[in-house]
Order: sequence, then structure tokens, then C-alpha cells
Amino acid sequence: MGLTIEKIMVILVIAMFLLGPERLPIYAKKLGELVRGVKRMADGAKDRMREEMGPEYDDVDWRQLDPRQYDPRRIIRDALLEDERETRAAARRARAEQAAAQRRARTEAAGGRLNFDEEAT
Repeated sequence: MGLTIEKIMVILVIAMFLLGPERLPIYAKKLGELVRGVKRMADGAKDRMREEMGPEYDDVDWRQLDPRQYDPRRIIRDALLEDERETRAAARRARAEQAAAQRRARTEAAGGRLNFDEEAT
């Protein structure tokens, strides 16, 4: 689906027939200048971003921000798993709070003292 060597060769052959041998070198030179100009612009944008972001620029995982990595199934799965993890953590916190409340209630019911065997210690 990408641009392969075979496709480039077909494009070059078609360009040779359409442009002719006289104009082909002129257009090839213009294409080379265009590619160099685009590369300079991209390098300039990258340098400017590095300047503006400072040292944080090197810490960014650029592969993670690549739109070609976009997979809706993975994003939905991660979101659902994150919700599930949050639900489990909330349930654990609620159980721990409930157990602590029960311990406090038993302590208060015993008159503020814990029930234990003093002879056993």
C-alpha cells in the first residue's frame, strides 16, 4: 500500500514520456529543491519545538503520539481496564474502611478497651 520501488519506477517512466527528455532534468531539479525545502522546514520545526519545550523535549515518547499507532480497539480496551482497576481499588478502600469501622465499634462496645487475655502475655 506504500510507495515501493516498483511504483516509483512506473512513475518515473510515465514522467519521462509525459515530460520528454528536454524538460525532465528541469523538473527533477525542481523536485529535488522541493524535497530539500520540506526537509529544512521539518528540521526547523523540530529545532523550534526543542527550544520551546526545553529539556522536556527529550523525555517525550514520540512513538506513543504517532497517529499510525492509533488502534481504536486497544484504546477502548485500555479505557475499560482502567475503569475496572479504579473500581477494584475503590472496592478495596471501601472494605478497608468498613473493617476499620467494625474494629472501632467493637472497641467502643468493650468500653474503650481491647479484649485480650492479660495472663497470656
